[in-house]
Amino acid sequence: MKETLRYLIGVAGPSGFGSNSTAEQVTEDTSSLIPSQLTAIITGATSGIGAETARVLAKRGVRVVIPARDLKKGGEVRERILKENPKANIVLLELDLSSFASIRRFCSAFFTLGLPLNILINNAGKYCQKLEFSDDKFEMTFATNYLGHFLLTEILLEKMVETAGKTGIEGRIINVSSIIHSWVRREGFKFSDMLYPNNYNGTQAYTQSKLANVLHVNEVARRLKARNARVTINAVHPGIVKTGIIRDHNRLITDSVFFLASKLLKSTSQGASTTCYVALNPRVNGVSGKYFADCNESSCSGLANDETEARKLWRQSHALIQRQSQPAI
Repeated sequence: MKETLRYLIGVAGPSGFGSNSTAEQVTEDTSSLIPSQLTAIITGATSGIGAETARVLAKRGVRVVIPARDLKKGGEVRERILKENPKANIVLLELDLSSFASIRRFCSAFFTLGLPLNILINNAGKYCQKLEFSDDKFEMTFATNYLGHFLLTEILLEKMVETAGKTGIEGRIINVSSIIHSWVRREGFKFSDMLYPNNYNGTQAYTQSKLANVLHVNEVARRLKARNARVTINAVHPGIVKTGIIRDHNRLITDSVFFLASKLLKSTSQGASTTCYVALNPRVNGVSGKYFADCNESSCSGLANDETEARKLWRQSHALIQRQSQPAI
């Protein structure tokens, strides 16, 4: 009850920010502290909180790489950012997160540019009401929201470690998850079932992918710490924002519920605030393997904190990626 009241009132937490804080507010005092020309890759930046995250980071002087499945939409976001900030440095590259081949092509194209990589924001999200499969024959929601980001992070991680080592600037990876990761029960979280579900439920698939995003953070944080890499990784819950994902499925949350709960909804800028805070704020220096909500460290579910489950999921995912990369005989 206390947490709900704090959320409604917008009471600031230890960071000095709360549920009502916007992306611009949580980064406005960081401009003088941000090293020149950081580079950030932001998936899902063609709409919603991803586009707002791109706009605000560009406003703070960060070079923003926008991976886009729809290059026209990506170009429109780029033009809007440049109209507001003509000096912004925006790079647009093609990427379909549901396709391993597309992810590898994107990374190859990015490496060809010869740019450093300081920030990776795994923000893109997809919800499928009906069962769909990716080009790699995996359930589409899990393939896009989790597996795609897992592979993207794996390929880009060494570039981030290298950049941090050369520049002395901490690299930061942010996985955008959701509080609904806590809806998943342990007995329902099975890797093979998420890849090839027998009885598909769109909401269940979405919540499982969001739990996987948090577990991914926990295991990668452990691995980075073990090698003393100057790169952190954290998960964020953006809050409830009426983005394209929510509009695309009326079974999870209906418009009538949104109308009745309008006071609980965040604006797009408020929804992007926690991501921007964790990406740029110096208060987060050295913090890794944590879960943030309303720009403050928060608690996640017991299952999301399970180190054994996180390690198991990473190994299964890595083995899958390795198998997919082997040439057919």
